[in-house]
Amino acid sequence: MQPSDFSPNSAVDLGARKAAMEREAKQRAAESAGRSNPYAVNVDESTFQDQVLERSMSTPVVLAVLAGWSEQSKQVEDALDKISAASGGTWLLAKVDSEASPQLVQALRVPTTPMIVVVIQGQLLPGPAGPATEEQLTAWLIEAFAALKEQGALPPGHPGTITGEPGAEGAQAAQPEEPQGRPVDVEAQEALDRGDFEAAAAVYAKAVEADSGDTESRAKLAQVRLVGRLQEVDAGAALQAAADRPEDVAAQATAADVEMYGGRFEDAFGRLVDTVRRTADEDRDRARTHLLGLFELLPPGDPRVSAARRKLTSALF
Repeated sequence: MQPSDFSPNSAVDLGARKAAMEREAKQRAAESAGRSNPYAVNVDESTFQDQVLERSMSTPVVLAVLAGWSEQSKQVEDALDKISAASGGTWLLAKVDSEASPQLVQALRVPTTPMIVVVIQGQLLPGPAGPATEEQLTAWLIEAFAALKEQGALPPGHPGTITGEPGAEGAQAAQPEEPQGRPVDVEAQEALDRGDFEAAAAVYAKAVEADSGDTESRAKLAQVRLVGRLQEVDAGAALQAAADRPEDVAAQATAADVEMYGGRFEDAFGRLVDTVRRTADEDRDRARTHLLGLFELLPPGDPRVSAARRKLTSALF
C-alpha cells in the first residue's frame, strides 16, 4: 500500500462505514423479527438528499440525529419509533448516526446528540436537543405540527397532528416510489431522482411563469435551486471563505446558502444585507438579487422576511 492510500480522513471514513453497517444490521434484524417501524428510515450523507430533503417536499420528516454509543440517544430513538409507528405515515422518521455521518452533522450544526429536527419542504425546524422522554417528545411534536398547519406549511390535506390512520400519506411514506401529488411535483421529482436539478428547476420555473400566483411552485423552485447550488459545497470551507473575504459577493452568497440550508435564516439574510451595504454597482445588485431569491424559501408574510426587507431597503437607500 502506498503512503497516499492512508490518511486520517480514510480512517474516519472506515469508522463511519462500520457504524453505518452496524446500524443497518440492527435494522435488518428488527425487520426479520417483525419489530421494525414501517415509517422510519436510516439516512447518511449519501441518502440525506433523497430520503430527507426531497421527501420533505411532500411529507413532513422528523430527523433524529443520534449517537450509537449513547444511552440517551437509544432512549430518544425508541420513543420516536413508538410515536412514529402510531402516525399512520402522516410523517416520516429519518435517523442519522452521528458516527456514520460526521460531515452531515457538522453541516446541520448539531450542538449535541440526541437532537431532533422537523424538515418540511426542505426547511429545518430545530427541536429538542439532549435527553427527552416520550412525553416530552410527543408534546413538542404536537406543538410543532399544529404551528406548521396554522402557517399553511404542511401538505394539503395533512391533519396537522402526529397520529392518524394509515392511508394515502402512510403509503407515501412507506412507498415513496409511487408518485403522488401535483403533476408538476411528479415531473420535478423524476428529474431529482436522476440528480438533474436544472431540469427540476425548469419544471417549477415553467409553472411559475404560467401562474405567477403559484406560491407553492415558487417556493419549491427556490428550494431546488438552493440544494442544487450546494451539491459540491463544503459547508465549513464556504463559511471560512466568507469570513476571509468579506468583499467577495460569491463567497457571501454561498455562505448564505449554507446558512439557509441549516435553518439559520436570519443569519443568511443579515449576511447579504451587510454585503449590499458594503458593495456597489454590479456587486451590490448581485447580492440583492441573491437575497431576494432566498426570501422565496420562506412562506409569504414570514416576519423574518419582512424584517430583512426593511433592512435591505435601509441598506439600499
